[in-house]
Amino acid sequence: MDRLVKLSRITRAGSAVMVGALALALAGCGSDDPTGSGNDTSETPTEGAATADAAAAVDAAAISGEFSGAGASSQESAMEAWIAGFQTTNPDVTINYDPAGSGAGRGQFLAGGVAWAGSDAVLKDEEIETSRTVCGPDGAISLPVYVSPIAVAFNLPGIDSLNLAPATIAGIFTGAITTWDAPEIAADNPGVELPATEITAVHRSDDSGTTENFTDYLAATASEVWTFEPDGVFPVEGGDSAEGSSGVIGVVRQTEGAVTYVDASKVGEGIGTAAVKVGEEWVAFTPEAAAAAVDASPLVEGRHANDLAFELDRTTTDPSAYPLVLISYAIACQNYSDEATGDFVKAFLGFIASAPGQEAAAQAAGSAPISGDLESKVQAAIAAITVG
Repeated sequence: MDRLVKLSRITRAGSAVMVGALALALAGCGSDDPTGSGNDTSETPTEGAATADAAAAVDAAAISGEFSGAGASSQESAMEAWIAGFQTTNPDVTINYDPAGSGAGRGQFLAGGVAWAGSDAVLKDEEIETSRTVCGPDGAISLPVYVSPIAVAFNLPGIDSLNLAPATIAGIFTGAITTWDAPEIAADNPGVELPATEITAVHRSDDSGTTENFTDYLAATASEVWTFEPDGVFPVEGGDSAEGSSGVIGVVRQTEGAVTYVDASKVGEGIGTAAVKVGEEWVAFTPEAAAAAVDASPLVEGRHANDLAFELDRTTTDPSAYPLVLISYAIACQNYSDEATGDFVKAFLGFIASAPGQEAAAQAAGSAPISGDLESKVQAAIAAITVG
């Protein structure tokens, strides 16, 4: 497969936003199109069936043009696979995605700069109200399309895994725990020879949905140490920082003793990861454990019926669940006045949420496919989007 990766800048009237967009023109890659299902079905959908089952009942041949989205860097690897899969049957489409971070993506969407956004945090009530300016009276909705564990990832040569309780993680990221042989870390890891290496805690410098999920986890599970409210902007001064998932894991890779929180798909070889304490058990991250945490969580109350925002249960004691998890959403309007944009969004998000789309993300990023029941709800919400 010949891959053309184009980096471009997009300017928009009335906005100072400069979008460093990742555009992938991947026509002619049919032999690499992923198939299969991560959901509970009695048969595996074919590639053609996946396109036909996409929520937007739009003729694929009619989808053409150039469309842009922006947001969560956690979705970046999955997004490359989604774009590749979609463009095999839609060769006249160019899709730009700027992995600028969840906050930046929502901002660009709410300013009318992009057709959809990726976000590791759902739209806040005030953002839903703002979205009515761009989307019309029904506003925008949050659709869960990507489920992934957040890894606590560190660089300690010779150590591939550690146990870290929530209070220990909180102490590391508040700066209260400063060396890897600290008593709190030793207590979580009896028998492990820990170095006296100084800890460099690395956080996201941008407004990040991953940060919001991470701080939400600490606030729920270690409130005696972590006294901050959940927020996409990291609340503690000091340590080191970098923009995006690739940025923070890059700093960790280059810095002995560094530790960060990051979408698990970005960890890579040579970086250690921590199991977290769930009840009385130590639980390492897996896609299955992340999915179990989502399945046990309720939807946020008081939202539009098609808004599928989850209230994650971070305090579960079920050892089959890994509660340090993020759900990344597609943020979309419930109505698109521009027919071409609306048809594209419905078709593309329909593919993303389909079984083959979810399997493509699992293969590319190690994410957990959404359940069959959740897929049906997402597809129904996409089908309800109106155009024109």
